[in-house]
Amino acid sequence: METSVALIDDHHMVRKGLASIVNSMEGYRVTMDFPNGKEFVDALNITNLPHIAIVDLSMPVMNGFETMDWLRKNAPSVRALALTFDATEDAMVRAIRSGARGFLLKEAPPSELKLALDSLMLTGYYHTEEVLEGMMNSTEEKTVYERQSEALDGLITAREMEFLVLVCSAEEHTYEHIAEQMGIHVRTVDYYRKSLFEKLNVKSKVGMVLFAARHGLLPLDA
Repeated sequence: METSVALIDDHHMVRKGLASIVNSMEGYRVTMDFPNGKEFVDALNITNLPHIAIVDLSMPVMNGFETMDWLRKNAPSVRALALTFDATEDAMVRAIRSGARGFLLKEAPPSELKLALDSLMLTGYYHTEEVLEGMMNSTEEKTVYERQSEALDGLITAREMEFLVLVCSAEEHTYEHIAEQMGIHVRTVDYYRKSLFEKLNVKSKVGMVLFAARHGLLPLDA
């Protein structure tokens, strides 16, 4: 059975180029493409949901963040891959909060696109080593509360969890603001950050947020 892929990008040539690449890959087939998120979500119904949606972040009418947030709330089985020229940490974190299962730069070679699609289908997520190295495998059938318990049990302290929740908050707190919220010195926040990097085997804020997303620790309305 072929894996169905939807392409959502406002540049016609980008969509056609991606379609050609995806359709040349064994086991994958582009089944729909749209110039913006609004046309995409309006066309969806229970009978035509794609397995994967490759979503450009910068689009008119309904951008990629809004589109992935809609999918997260209304069609969570669709695995969204964010596509963009913007590799900033803020863009990646916002994409993950919106429901992205992975993040791919537009200049990435076809081999990386294939790797991303394979990873999305095999693990539910795609990440480069720059974003996150050695991510723990998620267990999709477990409840949010079981995943929270596992993350806390013998691994993350209560204060580290408080810090992690603030890092993942949609308010996009700075580390200085988090220190104020927690009533601690910014040096202590830096200690929590480094401690979580080591415990979660991540290298960045993006890694922490992706860990939280994979293990059900992000608020549903984040």
